[in-house]
Amino acid sequence: MHDVRLELSRCTLRALRAEDAASIARHANDRNVWCNLRDAFPYPYRLDDAYAFIARQANATSPTHFAIDVDREACGGIGVHPGEDVERIGCELGYWLGAAFWNRGIMTEAVTAMPRHAHSALDMQRVFALPFATNAASHRVLEKCGYVREGVLRSAAIKDGRVTDMMMYAHVIA
Repeated sequence: MHDVRLELSRCTLRALRAEDAASIARHANDRNVWCNLRDAFPYPYRLDDAYAFIARQANATSPTHFAIDVDREACGGIGVHPGEDVERIGCELGYWLGAAFWNRGIMTEAVTAMPRHAHSALDMQRVFALPFATNAASHRVLEKCGYVREGVLRSAAIKDGRVTDMMMYAHVIA
């Protein structure tokens, strides 16, 4: 999986590299990006955070996270977190993109590619995402990519001091 490279029309999904750190840190260090992500994604996002994340992926037995590369610049990330035990046939999808690249169809293309990759590389049958209820842009992306809204997880998360609902979207491969 270290050499996985998905060439798409608007972007390339590829392995993260140490030389991506400055670009990743620049695009990730944005409160508007952070507001729609889990707290494990730091804000402010520093160069050391980028190097640490890249190193974890480089050392993973089976890397599951990729740079979103536009014109040879890592401007976002996308990945899956495989489930465990009885949920081992599914994985949670996570993604982000630098604000300078929003509204260009890049994320729609990247999200569309992930179920096929998760099925072929990881033998996953289900890919799901849990965007915050307030993240309408992410809901639109998932729906355009064929994910089905399965429900609302009421008061399921706290972000920036506010309790919020999460939406459950899934793409079933089998």
